[in-house]
Amino acid sequence: MLNEEQPTAVPQKANQVGEARSEKWVWVEHSVWTERMLEALDQGVKGGMWFSLIDKVYRPETLYNAWTLVKANRGGAGADHQTIKGFERNLEGNLERLHEELRKGTYQPRPIWRVYIEKEGSRDKRPLGIPSVRDRVVQTALRLVIEPIFERVFHPRSFGFRPRRGCKDALREVDGLLKEGYCWVVDADLQSYFDSIPHDQLMNEVRSYIADGRVLKLIEGFLKQGIMEGLLHWTPEEGTPQGAAISPLLANLYLHSLDVAMAEAGFQMIRYADDFVVLCQSDREARMALELMQSQISMKGLRFHPEKIHLVDVRIAGQGFDFLGYRFEGTTRWPRKKSLNKLRSNIRAKTGRSNGKSLPCIIMDVNRTLRGWFEYFKHSNKRTFPGLDQWIRRRLRSILRRRLKGKGISGGYDHIRWPNRYFREHGFFSLEEAHGALLQPSVR
Repeated sequence: MLNEEQPTAVPQKANQVGEARSEKWVWVEHSVWTERMLEALDQGVKGGMWFSLIDKVYRPETLYNAWTLVKANRGGAGADHQTIKGFERNLEGNLERLHEELRKGTYQPRPIWRVYIEKEGSRDKRPLGIPSVRDRVVQTALRLVIEPIFERVFHPRSFGFRPRRGCKDALREVDGLLKEGYCWVVDADLQSYFDSIPHDQLMNEVRSYIADGRVLKLIEGFLKQGIMEGLLHWTPEEGTPQGAAISPLLANLYLHSLDVAMAEAGFQMIRYADDFVVLCQSDREARMALELMQSQISMKGLRFHPEKIHLVDVRIAGQGFDFLGYRFEGTTRWPRKKSLNKLRSNIRAKTGRSNGKSLPCIIMDVNRTLRGWFEYFKHSNKRTFPGLDQWIRRRLRSILRRRLKGKGISGGYDHIRWPNRYFREHGFFSLEEAHGALLQPSVR
């Protein structure tokens, strides 16, 4: 029984006395990656291959810890219609079944439920695969076991979907290189990357590090999971589904050889998942970088979007590139149009003239959006913020104008009736003032 092998209480996360867990590995799952295993990871295992991993995947502690992550991440039901709450009602029994199926080798993934979500700034929609809750638990357990094996070799300039890394780290790298004079930029987008990864070539990459046949079979089973879309049901021949817990790790692994090839050739490539730029010091270098990228991408069975390959000199007025929500030109940056449009859309939804909430409640709701947005875009050029503040205050004045039976959008004496100070006194979060405070020298 599962509960005889390990209680389902939350496992103890604290290190044992005397453990000296390396700072770079503090994020790993401690119930899997013991000090002994981490030592083997750092020193390298024989032949660079890892065996006997499946028992760590189906270990009760691993499955329980995977469940806590799945629950925290929430998400909808898959094709079997089982929700997070439904799975939790019989948590011990469900985890025990997964443990036994994985241990005996009888586990089979259920079909993925495919939905489509709006693609920012495009009429196209992005396909999103929703695995069943039970499959999300197993995929997360698998990731907890194998992720450190790949993290050990991943390139330091790969930032997407990796522990203790993020967009801001990638943006800092880009900003630093621009200031060092790397002003020629290759900006290219992969076409439908997650949906076009060849299964055979991806599995060959995995086999370069993992020799446990049952783990390999498990990964391959997730790649070939059936997909349900309405009444249709089919088995994918390529790609790794967006929305699956294991997909970002496998996608990073498949582009790892591109990271290595570009670095060994001396090119400064910054990558966040399938979004990347190469910063160069001359036109010739940029063209050489693009040629190498195209060669590497072709060998991997992938393709660039034909309309999204750009080679620019950011020192030239009007030339620049978009990366991770920002627009870069020269040595400055600001939110790209899509990022601004998304913010405006969110604010519009909260500041309709017929909004019946009190002004403090509306401002509080708006502030939640503004604070989160500013936290990411606070390093933009200072000219970004005043116009946004003015636009938002105008929408707030329009609400107040309507309540006084006025018609149309704010204008005329509204600015005098409700000056900027009025909204400040009601707690409005001014982007311009927040940016000004950020630029003030610290006071000791």
